Amino acid sequence: MLNVALTGGIASGKSTVVKLLAARGAYIIDFDELTRYVEEPGRPAWQALVDFFGKEIVDHDGTINRGKLGRLSLPIAANLPG
Repeated sequence: MLNVALTGGIASGKSTVVKLLAARGAYIIDFDELTRYVEEPGRPAWQALVDFFGKEIVDHDGTINRGKLGRLSLPIAANLPG
C-alpha cells in the first residue's frame, strides 16, 4: 500500500487532487476534519488549547477561532527546534 501525505498552501489544488485520488479509489483521511472534531467544545483538545492560549481564541459560540489560534501559535512553532 502506498501512503501519501498531501500538503500545500491555500488555493494550491489540494482539494482537487484529493477528489482525483478518491475517484480512483484512494482512502482519504482529512486531518483538517479530524482537527475540527477534536477541537469541538467539551473535548479534551478544546480545553487544552484554551488553557494554553487563553479564552481569546474562543468565539461567541464556544468554538475555537482557528484564525486567532493560528496567529498565536505560528510564532511559537517557528521557534521550535528542528
